[in-house]
Amino acid sequence: MKPQEELETILSKLFQTDEDQTPPLVFDVLTQFDEAATDRKSQAHSLNAAFLLALAGNTDRATHFLSSLAKSNESAKFYQDGIKKVREELKGVSAKDPDFSARLSALSELLENGKASCEEIWAVFFPEAKDLQMNREEKIISLRAHRTVSVTELNPEPIQNPAKQILFTSNVLLTIPSESSSPKDLGLNHNLTDILTHTMTEPQDYWYDHPIQIGVDPEKNEVIYGLQGLDKTFEFERNRGNISDKEKLACLLSVSVTHRGLQPVCKDYLQAAFRHSKGLKNIDLYVFTELDTQKLLDKVLIPAAELYTGSKEAAELLNIFGVDGKYGRHYSFLKAILPIWQSCKDPNIQATFKIDLDQVFPQNELVTETKQSAFEHFTSPLWGAQGLDTEGQTIELGMIAGALVNERDIAKSLFAPDVPFPNRPPTNDEYFFFSALPQALSSEAEMMTRYNAGDLNGVTSCLQRIHVTGGTNGILLKSLMKHRPFTPSFIGRAEDQAYILSVLGNEHPRLAYLHKDGLIMRHDKEAFAQEAIEAARAGKMVGDYVRLLYFSAYAKVLTNDVAKLKRIIDPFTGSFVSKIPITVALLQFALKVAALFQSGQDSLALDFMEMGVKRIAESIDFSSGNDSPLKQQYERERRGWDLFYDTLTTLQNQLDNQDVKALKFQENGQRILNECAIRF
Repeated sequence: MKPQEELETILSKLFQTDEDQTPPLVFDVLTQFDEAATDRKSQAHSLNAAFLLALAGNTDRATHFLSSLAKSNESAKFYQDGIKKVREELKGVSAKDPDFSARLSALSELLENGKASCEEIWAVFFPEAKDLQMNREEKIISLRAHRTVSVTELNPEPIQNPAKQILFTSNVLLTIPSESSSPKDLGLNHNLTDILTHTMTEPQDYWYDHPIQIGVDPEKNEVIYGLQGLDKTFEFERNRGNISDKEKLACLLSVSVTHRGLQPVCKDYLQAAFRHSKGLKNIDLYVFTELDTQKLLDKVLIPAAELYTGSKEAAELLNIFGVDGKYGRHYSFLKAILPIWQSCKDPNIQATFKIDLDQVFPQNELVTETKQSAFEHFTSPLWGAQGLDTEGQTIELGMIAGALVNERDIAKSLFAPDVPFPNRPPTNDEYFFFSALPQALSSEAEMMTRYNAGDLNGVTSCLQRIHVTGGTNGILLKSLMKHRPFTPSFIGRAEDQAYILSVLGNEHPRLAYLHKDGLIMRHDKEAFAQEAIEAARAGKMVGDYVRLLYFSAYAKVLTNDVAKLKRIIDPFTGSFVSKIPITVALLQFALKVAALFQSGQDSLALDFMEMGVKRIAESIDFSSGNDSPLKQQYERERRGWDLFYDTLTTLQNQLDNQDVKALKFQENGQRILNECAIRF
C-alpha cells in the first residue's frame, strides 16, 4: 500500500468520514462540513473540515469544495496546497526511511482491523511521547542518567561577586493598546497618541507570547512588576551582605515591538511608565531599542569590522545585531552585548544572566529550602567547569540554567515543577503531537534535580541541561567568545533552546548548560498578565506549529546526522525535530481550528485560522528544500556572528595596546551605552 493510502486508512478510522461509520477515535469531521456554506464562519468551518476529509480519502465532495474556492479564498488555496505537500512528504520520508515506513504500515493495518491506542498513533506521528505515560519514573531516571556529566575540572576562577561580575538582562515586548482602549483615553502626550492611533491600523509584524499593551494599568505592567521584583532581590542580597551599601547593579533591557510604528516612541513610553512607578533603589537601568543598536553598529561595530578584518560586507552581515524582530534576534543580542559592555563600559563584567519580567527570585524560599540566596547560587565553581558526558565527549559548562516554580505551587514546595505531567486524555490535536508529555518529563528530570551525596553530588558529577527557559539562564564571557552561540533571527519560539543548538555539533569541548540545582525563580505571569496572555493566545498556538517546521529544517542544516543530534536533545526539544513536520503541523492546526469551532469559540477560531494560514504557508515556503531560504539565512547569520566576535576580539586586543582608533571606538560605545540609561 502506498504512504498516501496508508495515511487515508489511518485518518479515515480516526475521523468520521462516512455517515455509516462507527464512532471515530479522535474527531467527527463530517459534522463540520457543509459544502453549501457561504457566510465567512461556515465557509471557514467547512474549508478546514474539507482538508481533513480529503486527507482521509473522502476526496470527491471535499476536493471539489476546496477547488471551487481556491482562486478567491486564501484558506482554500492553503488547504489545497497542504494536501499535496503532506502526500509528497510522506512519500519522500517513507522511501528514505524504512523504519518510518514500517511504523506507518503497522498503524494502518492495526486501524484497518480494529482500534489503536494513542501510544500506537504517537509511534508514527510523535514518537517522543511513546511510553511516557506508562513508565514515568523509569523515564525520569533514564533521562537524568543521560544528562549526567562527570566533572573533570572545576572552574578555577568562578564568579565570586555577582553584583560586580554579572550583567542582568531582560527583554520588554511592547504592543499596541487593547481593542477596548482608545489612545486618546490613555493619558499620553499628543505625539505618542497620534502615533499609536496610526499604528493601530498597521498590520502586525511580530508575535509574542504576552506582550505589554501600551496603556495597561501599572499593576498589570510586566516591566514594572519584574523590575520591582529584581530591585527587591538586590535589596535582599544587600541585607545579606552580598552587595555593598551604596552599590547599584546594572540591568539592561532590550525593547522589541509587534508593530514597526512603535519603534520611535517605545523608549519614551517606558520612560514615562518608570517615572510613574515607585522607582528602583538598587538598579542602574539601561534600555536599548532598535535605534540604539543601530548606533552601536554605525559608530563602533561596522567601522571596527572594516578596519580590523577588512570586511567589505560588514554593514550587511552585522545587521544580525539588534532587538526588533522575532524572539531569536533579541535573545542573541542580550548575550552578545556582553563583550561590548565589558570593553566599553565595565571591565569587571564576566557573565550575563537573563530573566523574564514575569519572574522573580523567591529569596526567602531559596534560603529556606536551598540554604543559598540567588547570588550565592551563581558562585558555584560548576559554572565554567569541564567534564565528560555519558558518551565520553568533553563538556564545557559555560552556561548556567535555573528552573521555575509557578506562583500557585510555591506554597507546596520550591521544587514543584512548573509543567506537571498532564492527568487527562489527549485532545484531538494531541493524538498527533502532545508536547506536554515530554515537557513534563524534562521539567521533572532536568529542572527539579537536586544534588546530594549519591550519583549526582554536585562536586564530581552534575547535570547538563538542554531544556531551558527564556529567563533564568546565563553565559560566561569567555565561553561566549570561544563558542559563539546564537539563535537565528527567524526563530520565534523556544529561542532559548535554539541557542544551544547552534553549537551542539562542535567538538572538543562542546558548550553546555550547567543545571544549577535550587536556582529557581517564581513564575507569576498568571497573577497579573491575563489580559495580555489572552490577547496573544492565537499567535502563541500558531508559533508552536512554526517552531515544529523551523526546528525540523534547522536540524538538517546543522548536521547530516539528525539522529545523533536528537539523541542529545530528546525528548522535549527534540520533539520539535520531526521526520514529517509538514504533516504533523497541518494536522495539528486543522484539528485545533475544528476544536475551537466545536467549543463555540468562533471569533478565536477565525482569528487563529486566518493567522495560521498566512504564517504556516510562509513558514513552509521558508523552510522547504535542500537550499531553503532558512538554510541561506542561517549561513549568512553564522558569518555575521563570526565577524562580530572576530571584530570584538581584535578590538579588545587593540584596547589592551592603547591603540588610538580602538580608544575612539571605546569612547563612542561608552557614550551610546550611557545614553541608554534611564533617569528616575
